[in-house]
Amino acid sequence: MRPALRLFRTTQGAVVEDGDGCFTLPDVSWDDVVRRPGLGAWLRGQTSRLPVRSGSVDESGVLSPIGRQEVWAAGVTYFRSRDARMEESKDAGGGDFYARVYEADRPELFFKATSSRVVGPGSPVRIRRDSRWNVPEPELALLLSADGTIEGYTIGNDMSSRDIEGANPLYLPQAKVYDGCCALGPALLVTDEPLPQSTAIRIEIRRGGIVPFRGETTLERMKRRPEELASWLFREQSFPDGCFLLTGTGIVPPNDFTLEPGDEVRIGIDGIGTLVNPVERRAG
Repeated sequence: MRPALRLFRTTQGAVVEDGDGCFTLPDVSWDDVVRRPGLGAWLRGQTSRLPVRSGSVDESGVLSPIGRQEVWAAGVTYFRSRDARMEESKDAGGGDFYARVYEADRPELFFKATSSRVVGPGSPVRIRRDSRWNVPEPELALLLSADGTIEGYTIGNDMSSRDIEGANPLYLPQAKVYDGCCALGPALLVTDEPLPQSTAIRIEIRRGGIVPFRGETTLERMKRRPEELASWLFREQSFPDGCFLLTGTGIVPPNDFTLEPGDEVRIGIDGIGTLVNPVERRAG
């Protein structure tokens, strides 16, 4: 098994990090890199001819690892998210929808964001002005090539307005899609092997000097496998630049919790790193 690489999109261009150091990829666009099948082998071929830069990546210059890609998302892939979605929509009569999709062959897939609505490490995610119940959703994000193959993994934050979705399932796009509704980063973990089922996903929300919520889950609690979700997404759809697919969340804060402006969301996944974003609400 070849060792995993971490690929960063930075203000200085694409940077590859392996056990020996960092390599800056010259004269290549981000989209030309991430859309290609066999990304790991291609990156290793490039780095074998490049000078090594000592040290690690300067995180102050790290951007979200997205170019022209779309971001899609899967829902109700963990039992915990199924229960939460049923509970938030019970007054609207939509709870049964989520129980049925959890057991169905066809997964829930929905459009999440264009690149202009995605933020990177250190940039603020947003909560809607017209919502009173907002939560982060920490998720493993797949990088899919133009051929639909899983080429890498990163951390995603699928921001969600639970009261809007809970009022009526048809309001899902408004609960999920808006400026600053998604964060990705800090790196793409590029590996030839699927992530171990024991891979942990952790979240901690900081509010001043306190931590009002933290949680943890593992990939083994996810009902649907990443390869299955990817295959459904590429039915009748093409993504010439590749795409990202959020795989659902298994960590849901309690019903009395909502994000507030000034909070800091920290999401970590083994092998990838930690994605840190402040929270803001647009004035007006």
